[in-house]
Amino acid sequence: VGDRVFFAFDSAELDADAQELLQDQVAWIKQYDKSVTIEGHCDERGTREYNLALGEKRAQAVKNYLISLGVAATRVGAVSYGKERPAVIGSSEAAWGQNRRSVTTVN
Repeated sequence: VGDRVFFAFDSAELDADAQELLQDQVAWIKQYDKSVTIEGHCDERGTREYNLALGEKRAQAVKNYLISLGVAATRVGAVSYGKERPAVIGSSEAAWGQNRRSVTTVN
């Protein structure tokens, strides 16, 4: 099961690929009775404050989707790292695309 979904620029909307991956995550979470934390991340563009808020929206979008598919709300946390923890270093569309993400971590 994949641990991350990606977002369009300045968006917290879950596309069809993200929803499909999250459905697989829900099945895994339920099968293994796990709790998770959703990390929201952004690319380097924008202010620190703006990206912390956008990362929070991304984490909440994933959290709400997992809950809508039957994961107990008490088993899903959310945190935003904004642009502070890039997956890829660089100032290109390829790097930015990898950094606009949420990551599901098992607690």
